[in-house]
Amino acid sequence: MSHVTTVTAAELTNRTILRKDLVADKAAFLDTKIPGSERKVNYPLIGSGVSENPDQVVPVTEPHGFALGGAVMPSGVINNLHLHFTAEVFFCFAGEWQFRWGVNGTDGEAIVRAGDVISIPTWIFRGFTSLTDDAWLYTALGRDESGGLIWAPSVMAESAKHGNFLGSDNKIIETEPGEFPPAGTALAKPLSEAQLAALQVVSVAEMRERLTTPDDLAWYSDSFLDSGLPSGGAQLALVIGYGITEHRFQAPRLTSPHGFSVSWLRAAPGLGMSAHRIEDTQVLIVRSGSVRVTLNVDAPVSTVLGPYDTLSVPVGAWRTIESIGIEDADIIVITGNEGRSYIEWAPGVIADARKLDVAIDPNGYLAPASLLND
Repeated sequence: MSHVTTVTAAELTNRTILRKDLVADKAAFLDTKIPGSERKVNYPLIGSGVSENPDQVVPVTEPHGFALGGAVMPSGVINNLHLHFTAEVFFCFAGEWQFRWGVNGTDGEAIVRAGDVISIPTWIFRGFTSLTDDAWLYTALGRDESGGLIWAPSVMAESAKHGNFLGSDNKIIETEPGEFPPAGTALAKPLSEAQLAALQVVSVAEMRERLTTPDDLAWYSDSFLDSGLPSGGAQLALVIGYGITEHRFQAPRLTSPHGFSVSWLRAAPGLGMSAHRIEDTQVLIVRSGSVRVTLNVDAPVSTVLGPYDTLSVPVGAWRTIESIGIEDADIIVITGNEGRSYIEWAPGVIADARKLDVAIDPNGYLAPASLLND
């Protein structure tokens, strides 16, 4: 691998995004003046995503190959129909949500609950409504430059009635209700009937394959070189892409290109992942439990994450992950590689695993050490 990245305490602090420090954006999108959508709250975390608010506060701006944000909506609040050019994946941390899709939002609907992950196909209209108070979603968007989004014509027309227009640069132009932007202002144009008719139709059955519930997860207790070591022992379930698994038979639910992989990591108190590093961007989001992440081998620095806290781990940095609470830690792992991300383990981890007759074969998978040439 390339040069080892050493992380300072200050950089670790900047990359640690605590729930309590999130800055709400209540004007992120065109539809926030439409009755029923005024109470939408968005939280940018990593990258600007598709926000149409030029004044949003983004905690981590370094390119990751994907963007990350959050959405909180009281019961009954609506996120209106729009489409994306790149992947959009939702992680439901709390509450229930009704997702709908299609040009008029009538091609199908799905109820998404706490612990579910749903990947919406590109180039189809989608919207959703919160069914419970304080429902919480995290959202990952593919690519650093996602190209903004396209609103359904009906949403653009309704927003205009309330003084919100979308410029051709995907930024909101605000006026008084009933007024129009100055003459000559370049505005985004709604899709034509022909363009709408050409969009893909996705069935309910097809969307179900893109929804991963807790019951759909296939947990492996032997995904890593350190699975049998006292400093390891984490379990892994794949959702999108092969991610960081080292088990040759472990396969994800979704393999279509997203620009990133998504896995669930679970560790009982005292367990986790031993010292390792990868050459891809990686973000950890804690859903439950308490986690200590330590970076660097020399001059180690640590941060503690609780529920809804997020950490961006620099490319090439050594890291250990340890569950330190009284309950299992449950963590979403997003890795900026839609193929496999190969792990480099610390020399001591490799030596200790070899004592258990476990090693990594030339293809990057676990194998009996006694059957491999040194």
